[in-house]
Amino acid sequence: MKLLKIISLFVFLSCSAQAKNVVILATGGTIAGAGDSCVGSKYAPGKVGIDQVIKNIPGLDKLADIRTEQVMQIASQDFNDVTWLTIAKRVNELLAQSSVKGLVITHGTDTLEETAYFLNLVVKSKKPVVLVGAMRASTSLSSDGALNLYNAVALAASDEAYGKGVLVMMNDEIYAARDVAKISTTNVSAFKSPNSGVMGSVLYGAVKFYYSPLRAHTSQTVFDVRKAESLPKVEIIYAYAGVDVSMIDYLIESGAKGIILAGVGDGNISKQGVEKLAKAAKKGVLIVRSAHLGSGLVEPNVEIEDEKLGFVTADNLSPQKARILAMLALTKTNDVKKVRGMFAKY
Repeated sequence: MKLLKIISLFVFLSCSAQAKNVVILATGGTIAGAGDSCVGSKYAPGKVGIDQVIKNIPGLDKLADIRTEQVMQIASQDFNDVTWLTIAKRVNELLAQSSVKGLVITHGTDTLEETAYFLNLVVKSKKPVVLVGAMRASTSLSSDGALNLYNAVALAASDEAYGKGVLVMMNDEIYAARDVAKISTTNVSAFKSPNSGVMGSVLYGAVKFYYSPLRAHTSQTVFDVRKAESLPKVEIIYAYAGVDVSMIDYLIESGAKGIILAGVGDGNISKQGVEKLAKAAKKGVLIVRSAHLGSGLVEPNVEIEDEKLGFVTADNLSPQKARILAMLALTKTNDVKKVRGMFAKY
C-alpha cells in the first residue's frame, strides 16, 4: 500500500512537471473585435471577451491546459505607460509560478510591436511570452484571429520557444519583439521584420525555428519595472521638409526628459532642428536619432557630429522602439555614454 502511494505520488509529480499550462492574457484589439457585417471593414475592437474568443477554436485544449485572464478590453492605440506597467507586472507574477509553462497576450495590432519590445526588456523570465493579434475582426469573413491564437498557444507551450525572448505570432510566422514591425494597414500579412526576417513558423501548431535573437533581452537586461508606477517622459519629433522645429522647445517645456528624432534619410533634420536638439542635450535632455524609413540603421557621426553634440543613435530601432528603450534607460542613468551602450546591447 505504501509502495502504491509512492508510485502514485511520483506519477502525479511527473505529470505536473510535464504539464503545459499556458495563460492567455487578453487586452482587447481586433482579435476581440466585432462588426455588424462579415463583409464590411467597420468594426469595434475589444468587444468580445477572451472566453468567447477561445470558445470556438477547435483543438486549443489539446495544445495546453488553458487559463484565461481579461486584463483589459481596449484598442491598442489607447495603450500607454500605465497599461504597459500593468501588463508587465502581471506577466512577471505569472511567469514566477512554477506551474506556468508560458504566456500568450492577445493585443491590438496598432501598437503590438511596442508592447512586445517593452516586455522584451522588462520580463524577468526565460519562459515563452507570445503576443498575438488579428487584422480582421472575429465577425469578419476569413477572420485570421482564431488560427493566429491557436498557433500562439502552440508556440507558448513549446520547448523550442524557451529563452528566445518575447515573440510575436502572426500569419503563421514567428517574429522577434525587437525586430518586428507592422507595415500594412489592412493586409493579413501586415507584420514583417525588415532588417532581420522571420524567426520561424507555426503551421497549424507545428513549431519551427530558424534563428535566435542575439541582442540581450528579458532576464538578461538591467531593467526592472515590477515596482515602478511611472516612466520618464520621452517624446518623438517627426522630421520632414519644412518641419516646424519650435516643437522641440514645446516638448522640453512640457517636461520631456528625452526626445527621439524620427529623422529623414539617415536620421536627419534641418540645421535649425539640429541646433535646437543640441541645446536640449546641453540642458540634460536625452536626444536619440532614429529614422522613419522603416528599415536600415542610423550610424553615429555620419552627417551629424553625434559625439560632439551629445546625441545617441538608435541603430536599427524604429522611433517608437527607440522611445521605449530611452524611457527605460532613463530609469537607470542620465549618462549619454552609458545610454549609447544600452542601444548597442539591447
